[in-house]
Amino acid sequence: MSREPIAIISTGLVTSVGLSAPSACAAIRAGVTNPTETRFINSDGDPIIAHCVPLDRPWRGRTKLVKMAAMAVTECLARIPTDEWALIPLLLCVAERDRPGRLEGLDDALFLELQEELGVTFAQHSTIVAHGRVSAAIALNQARQILRENVVPYVVIVATDSLVLWHTLAAYEEERRLLTGEVSNGFIAGEGAGALLIGLPNGGAELCCTGIGFATEKAHVRGEEPLRADGLTSAVKEALSDASCEMHQLDFRITDISGEQYYFKEASLALSRTLRQLKEKFDLWHPAECIGESGALAGVAVLAVAHAACHKNYALGFNILTHMSNDNGARAAAVVQFVR
Repeated sequence: MSREPIAIISTGLVTSVGLSAPSACAAIRAGVTNPTETRFINSDGDPIIAHCVPLDRPWRGRTKLVKMAAMAVTECLARIPTDEWALIPLLLCVAERDRPGRLEGLDDALFLELQEELGVTFAQHSTIVAHGRVSAAIALNQARQILRENVVPYVVIVATDSLVLWHTLAAYEEERRLLTGEVSNGFIAGEGAGALLIGLPNGGAELCCTGIGFATEKAHVRGEEPLRADGLTSAVKEALSDASCEMHQLDFRITDISGEQYYFKEASLALSRTLRQLKEKFDLWHPAECIGESGALAGVAVLAVAHAACHKNYALGFNILTHMSNDNGARAAAVVQFVR
């Protein structure tokens, strides 16, 4: 490995199919899904279906993002005394700035409101990571740098997002990207929050991130250029190089794909351009099938599922490729390996 690995120590997850990491990951493992009718109506007069998180009060907008994030952080940091939380930097993953219908206050107010909700001021180096689905990989890279360069025990990565907002849904419906009875090549919008506690490996049974890679795809989903998966291929190759391994040495993939054919085709093309030895199986898991297209949560959910699968011993192997793609062309990949 070209750089020191980092370990995913614990997780928290709040989704439409479970309000904790164990319940959500068990539901995802079983293929449970729970889309419901929303209060929003599409252009045909039918209710829009979405994966909504059922909380005990009907919070909306930024308040709901804060509530969900606080639940995920509390679960993730359950084994750390509350008075030590202030020693931990928090990297808050939110929607990219060009996302349709993006809520105001995500770059400033949301972080302050989350600290107030939790009753803690997080450590220096805390920051906002506003890059949507690839935010988790960017935050992992930042966490690796913080842990290597600063005397802090841990870094916590938190993601909170919702596409169940009228202006967001309206924009995607206009582009015919929402899954409906008439549109089969689309996704179901979702929401939720997740958290990952990151630290240096301690020699125990741990899921470690050993390689990270980034690139940009010119032929993105809204573009007109032919898709060759150049961006994702480059990101995967960089992650493999960072982890000092080859594609055939990995056992399966977990991605943020939420239903659109473009992203399945991209994953297939990237695999064909990076796999140099024949493998009988190279499965592709996509948790969004159960929790919906959840924006910035997607990458954290992918890593939380990998963590649960390895620790619960139902993973298809202990060497996993994860990758994420934004609509604007940003691509990220991360190699995670379970060390026993």
